[in-house]
Amino acid sequence: MVATPSPGQAEVVLVGCGCPLRGMGWYHAVQMLGNECPSAKLCHIVEPWFLGPGASGPGGAEFAEFKSKAEAEHQVGFYKSLADVPPVADGVKRLALISGRTMDNPRLLGESIAAGCSVIYLEKPGAPTVKELEVMKKEAADANVQICMGYNKNVCKYVRKAREFAAASEGSHVTFVSNNTYENNASSLGECFERNAEGMLKNMAIHELALLASFYDVTVDNIESVIVDKDFSSMQTLPGPSGKEFTDFDKVKFTIKTKTGKAVSVQADRCGGDTSFATVSDSNGNEIFRHCMPDEEDKANVSVLEAKYPGAMPYFFSQDPDYITVKERVAKLCATGEAAQDIATIDIAIAALSVGEYLTLLMQKELSGTVASQ
Repeated sequence: MVATPSPGQAEVVLVGCGCPLRGMGWYHAVQMLGNECPSAKLCHIVEPWFLGPGASGPGGAEFAEFKSKAEAEHQVGFYKSLADVPPVADGVKRLALISGRTMDNPRLLGESIAAGCSVIYLEKPGAPTVKELEVMKKEAADANVQICMGYNKNVCKYVRKAREFAAASEGSHVTFVSNNTYENNASSLGECFERNAEGMLKNMAIHELALLASFYDVTVDNIESVIVDKDFSSMQTLPGPSGKEFTDFDKVKFTIKTKTGKAVSVQADRCGGDTSFATVSDSNGNEIFRHCMPDEEDKANVSVLEAKYPGAMPYFFSQDPDYITVKERVAKLCATGEAAQDIATIDIAIAALSVGEYLTLLMQKELSGTVASQ
């Protein structure tokens, strides 16, 4: 007997669970199984790797243990492919939460539509290229299926508080700062560059570009100017673990002004630490507000989650409330039709990735005389 949704709940098909403690899909699963998203009922998990060739490899035993527990305690059905998921029952609203490899998303979107899903949640950036996103948008629209994006910073507390403060402060300016914890050396950054070969502006900083598209009218066509902070920004050419060289940014800072009169700044640093934040400056450039993620409230929740899931990826915990908010709003949209406030759409995903491609070329040109190699 497979789990079924209650009235007011979406029937969720999780596509791509991954390894317990490491896979983002797994963390989505435990949040839903813990009833942290009341409008989402996790009924089906599609996991081609660990139910196939990965079963006997690293993480296989851990996945098998999770599967047994989810089947016994929550009646979740497990499948190797979306084609194996039972047909959607009459009157049930089915949601696909796709949390696999970005390159597989175009195919998985089509398979989710064929499986009867009326709403599809895609992890960022949605697809490897803008062209693929545009094809996916048309395919979903033709099937009357809605696409929501897992750009969780759209609902982050620090983003909301900075936007609210700026709205009440005439002439103010917002800067979004994203940091990561790579070591500032050739080995650590080279591994990062190879694993995230699409580049910083289409991976790490894509969340910030989605914020710009969502709340500041930033699209390629609406950009009036981009001012690159060359003193802060850095581009390097480094060998990855394979020995192949990769050129990417280890840190960037820029300000975008739009043709519609808005201005906003982004700073991203792969070696900047574990705190991301937003600042608001007055018309003279003096900082008048800052809110960080995690803040003190978040840190208390992180401690609880660290004890509950020892050894899990640290970023799961700091962003835990935001993952819940995004899933709940998307599930409620699917189940009841209620608009998903501040949740990024496929149009936002297209705009963000387009801006990422545009900025990558622009900043490579701006910084080409300063590129370092080791």
